[in-house]
Amino acid sequence: EVQLVESGGGSVQAGGSLRLSCAASGSTLDRSCMGWARRVPGKGREGIATINSNGGTNYAESVKGRFTISQDNTKNTLYLQMNNLKPEDTAMYYCAADSAPLGCSVRIAFNFGMDYWGKGTQVTISP
Repeated sequence: EVQLVESGGGSVQAGGSLRLSCAASGSTLDRSCMGWARRVPGKGREGIATINSNGGTNYAESVKGRFTISQDNTKNTLYLQMNNLKPEDTAMYYCAADSAPLGCSVRIAFNFGMDYWGKGTQVTISP
């Protein structure tokens, strides 16, 4: 079983930055692919970034060039550095993990479903 706990959300003005963290526990065999997704109430979920066990990353077009996903394996922590934030980035951000991924691109991992999810952390961007 994998447990994921996000932190680092908050409110910031447009153009600012935030770094989200996701503390992970449980076997690494059950989280061979990890990523971040976001959801706005009443709208669909959007996968935004993934990272595989070798450190390879993939991003949704909406955040490419602004967000960076990374991990510290010694701390079992996943990060999402968010720069040049925009009002449309306002959402609940979730950390997720896949135990048996078909692949670890944003499209593959999130379209076919992640196995484990955190409770989320709210990010609010003021214009």
